[in-house]
Amino acid sequence: MATKITGISNAVSGWDGKLLSELVEKHNRIIHICRDDARMDDLESYVRFFAPDLEILKIPAWDCLPYDRVSPNSGITSQRCFALSRISELDVNHTCLILITVNAYLQRLPPLSFFKGMSVNLKLNKSYPLSELLLTLDNGGYFRTDTVREAGEFAVRGGIIDIYPAGRDEPLRLDFFGDELESVKRFDPITQRSIDSIEAAKLSPVAEIILNSESINRFKSSYREAFGAKASNDQIYQTIAEGRYYVGMEHWLPFFYNRLDTLEVYAKSNFVSLDSEVEAVAQTRFELINEYFEARSSLAKSTAVDDMAIYRPLTPNSLYITPEEWSKKHEKFNVIQFHPLNLILPSDSNNILIDSNIAPGIDLTEIRQRQVSNVYDELIKKIQKTQANGKKVLICAFSHGSAERIEKILLEQSELMIETVRNYNEMSSLSMDKIGIAILPIDKGFDSPDVLFVSEPDILGERLARPSKRRKKRGEDFLREVSALSDGDFVVHLEHGIGQFKKLETLEIGGAPHDCLTIEYNGGDKLFLPVENIDVLTRYGSEDSGAVVDKLGGVAWQSRKARVKKRLKDMADQLIKTAAERELQITEKIEVPGLSYEAFCSRFKYNETEDQLKSISDTLQDLARGRPMDRLICGDVGFGKTEVALRAAMVAASQGLQVAIVVPTTLLCRQHYQLFSERFSGTPIKVRQLSRLLTSQELSAVKSEMNSGECNIVIGTHALLGKSIEFSNLGLLIIDEEQHFGVAQKEKLKQIRGDIHVLTLTATPIPRTLQLAMSGVRDLSLIASPPVDRLAIRTFIMPYDGLVIREAIQRERHRGGQVFYVCPRIEDLSRVYDRLIKLIPDLKIASAHGRMVPSDLEDIMAAFCDGSYDVLLSTHIIESGLDIPNANTIIIHNSDKFGLAQLYQLRGRVGRSKTRAYAYLTTHPTKQLTPNAKKRLGVMQTLDSLGAGFSLASHDMDIRGAGNLLGEEQSGQVREVGIELYQHMLKEAVIAARDKEKTDEKSDNEWTPQISIGNPVLIPDSFIPDLNVRLSIYRRIADLQGTDEIDSFAAELSDRFGRLPAEVNNLFQVIFLKNLCRSANVEKIDAGPKGAVIAFRNDSVKNLEGLLNLLEKEKNTAHIRTDHKLVYKRNWQKSSDRVNGLTRIMRELAAIAA
Repeated sequence: MATKITGISNAVSGWDGKLLSELVEKHNRIIHICRDDARMDDLESYVRFFAPDLEILKIPAWDCLPYDRVSPNSGITSQRCFALSRISELDVNHTCLILITVNAYLQRLPPLSFFKGMSVNLKLNKSYPLSELLLTLDNGGYFRTDTVREAGEFAVRGGIIDIYPAGRDEPLRLDFFGDELESVKRFDPITQRSIDSIEAAKLSPVAEIILNSESINRFKSSYREAFGAKASNDQIYQTIAEGRYYVGMEHWLPFFYNRLDTLEVYAKSNFVSLDSEVEAVAQTRFELINEYFEARSSLAKSTAVDDMAIYRPLTPNSLYITPEEWSKKHEKFNVIQFHPLNLILPSDSNNILIDSNIAPGIDLTEIRQRQVSNVYDELIKKIQKTQANGKKVLICAFSHGSAERIEKILLEQSELMIETVRNYNEMSSLSMDKIGIAILPIDKGFDSPDVLFVSEPDILGERLARPSKRRKKRGEDFLREVSALSDGDFVVHLEHGIGQFKKLETLEIGGAPHDCLTIEYNGGDKLFLPVENIDVLTRYGSEDSGAVVDKLGGVAWQSRKARVKKRLKDMADQLIKTAAERELQITEKIEVPGLSYEAFCSRFKYNETEDQLKSISDTLQDLARGRPMDRLICGDVGFGKTEVALRAAMVAASQGLQVAIVVPTTLLCRQHYQLFSERFSGTPIKVRQLSRLLTSQELSAVKSEMNSGECNIVIGTHALLGKSIEFSNLGLLIIDEEQHFGVAQKEKLKQIRGDIHVLTLTATPIPRTLQLAMSGVRDLSLIASPPVDRLAIRTFIMPYDGLVIREAIQRERHRGGQVFYVCPRIEDLSRVYDRLIKLIPDLKIASAHGRMVPSDLEDIMAAFCDGSYDVLLSTHIIESGLDIPNANTIIIHNSDKFGLAQLYQLRGRVGRSKTRAYAYLTTHPTKQLTPNAKKRLGVMQTLDSLGAGFSLASHDMDIRGAGNLLGEEQSGQVREVGIELYQHMLKEAVIAARDKEKTDEKSDNEWTPQISIGNPVLIPDSFIPDLNVRLSIYRRIADLQGTDEIDSFAAELSDRFGRLPAEVNNLFQVIFLKNLCRSANVEKIDAGPKGAVIAFRNDSVKNLEGLLNLLEKEKNTAHIRTDHKLVYKRNWQKSSDRVNGLTRIMRELAAIAA
């Protein structure tokens, strides 16, 4: 076939979605090759806007490097398999659009026959024998687990099967009656709660390699044939020979099949369309593949380096198509070349050039830069002129939030009519006098024949954030499950102190089986704790906390606890006193300055998160109250705390008040000064900085401006609090990174407060219990969610491999970035430095650790920030503080030596810009990881897709991370009672101090009722087989309050695990009785077939008169014994009668005590 290229010029980003949908309509099926994944996602959203009903199949490339040691992400493999499986089933005439990236197109694929007939369609009320279904899942590469959280996993619990199928955004819960499928529900992988029901489900393969006897034998013979008999000693060979999954085995894909196919074999299409620049991307990729192959080959020839496992690479043409095959696509297909500008094709009679007839859109750049007039006024004029010429106008926003803001500002400044449209059809039917607004993420607007498209960046300037592809609200329940008790963990019992949890065992209590936790104390003494009372246990801290176990029945624990309690009471009283004094002071109300504030906000280059908007709203409300604000904003570095400060500063400065921003380091001062100057440029507000970087002349000029009031906002280190500094009208003090100030500096900060507003920003994670405790004492706002669509950091967990490290650093250098290399100990630094220089001789490395002189450390960090070094080799001192957008790769050496919170915070140092960030968590190449380290690293990878990280950092705070939230060093006290109990006691102390008159009633909540009803109380292991999940469920059940929570959680369990067994229902009833006992001050219930004996706590009845009246009514069946116990005579032969009767009695007693 002769080469034929159809060129489409002026196919601008956004409109190309319309052109592509028209091509599919005309030719039935098109393969479109995109430059990269981000472009593929954008193009999908454009096509969906213009053709909402068109079927789009996306094939992403593996997200690992060529010849890597790690496997591609399971979500990506799942998406690829879903698309390939679907294409293999399609009829030739079926209309669809196939989107694929260059990198994915160049990869060879499993043979088409592999996917044919591999999918199963599940329909309601049809029969599917369990054994056959499990075989299908096994053949499809699904992995069996206890709790389904990621693509490709499944769990079986009796008649319920949870599956995360290929190509779906959420997992599915299949409910069977026998073999018949009764219901299919989507569920949230974090809360594990069902979302809604669907009619059918499709199970496609989720892996490109399935290990069965045929594929294993084929791999073994191919591997030996390619690399010789000695290669059978290689780790990969032996692992796969045993039928076990080997991390990274996908890079030997050809060995598992007789042959591999390319996309054209699957697609059955004569038409291929190309993004602009696709040819250049393909050439770069070919060069990269060869470069990696040569690096692997040269390393394989030399002896093993650094104990690395041997890696024998396959030739590029066995894994990827060749450059010749790529260039021949013009002979096999009709090629359509998209180009965003005017395109000139080679003068050839076969080539056709089509102009898409698109003109440039409106350009407000000059107005925005000159700031001579309002951007919105100009926009409104242009919109009205366009409408007067008979053309419609569509505003394209990146997110619902920014759409609302633009609409609000336009409506405030004009009488335009604006209507939200979901797709192009709705836009076409819109009346001419209305403006459409849609979620369509285009970077630059354009003028089409019928509609003028105005993009969000046209109005607000360049955007750095993209709308989130998957909105996920993550709960605390996931955190509870990953931090469930494990055998050997140290726990704290409220009454008996620190012990070691040994196991969960079933004992006979009152003639019925009962689950109990076994806790071992000093001297081998054991305590058996019934599961319904698990709430008296707290975790001591991290597993390696070196806890000293108490003696059962000893007095040391009680005196230690009393000592901490006393200190906490004093601390809480001081807090309440400070808060009360602040409430009595009066200060000027600061109001939001309307339109200028909205315009200032619109210059923020990201979409705000919900947490951020709430923090901003809280802060502005505080400023408008007329009382001095003292708010703490808590959130990880890069989560947008500075934006809260910027907006507060803008509001205060607009009202003529001065704003002082105090930061701990000169470097941070410089970073903030640059940011504030940029955001306030073009406004009358003057920003200055005060630090050791200024000359004495500049310093005195700034001081004079501050004194005269000419300077509105000043940013500086603690020198800003010096005696020689005088403000004209200081109204707002912002303290950034409070956790990095020394004690003396903190005292100075406290003195300056008086009647001015104070906003404090901190990156120390604050546990949930403390957040609740502080409400009403210190105003607290938490920013727990990362910026909208900050690109997820791609995390690799792997044994140390010099080549991978070298390539990771080189790749970062090639794209102009920098690298963090973090070691657990100072002693490791010199060894790693030598190793890096050996791998990359021209590498510029800076070393930093906590024992350096602060000014030296700051100078090194400043030089790194300025790009003087390629790599910052350091200990974990980088885990908080600096924002270095240019550093987008982090390598963590011996990552198993770090705690979960540390790993999470370290990883958060990268991924702060548009660029995809990479984190390499390396482990020792030959040593086995401990189960706990494995679990920790696994959670890190899970967090990649879940975004629950900051909560987890708070959740996992060990002793070191308790934070000086209350202004004094607490870690000694924490060590005495354990972090969880410490937080609980602090919360109690603050509540007691705040509510003095009720203190006497609430003074002692540290008791738990004992209930024995002679019924089995446990979660059978046949209902929840996994011990960790079972323990975490016990913990959650013990925390339940009231019937609503109990019913809701029972529904969740039933939803997740199937019909509740009688023993679990008994457990819920015991929990309900326990709550009633607390209300009625009942310490113990013993119930049997003939009635019940009830003991009051401390033999004390809250309402004696009420109890006597009740006994009068029940005088034949109830009485009080001489030992003050209440006795009820009943005929409760059936256990259900016993529970119902007890519940009625306890309700009456609770009502009397209320």
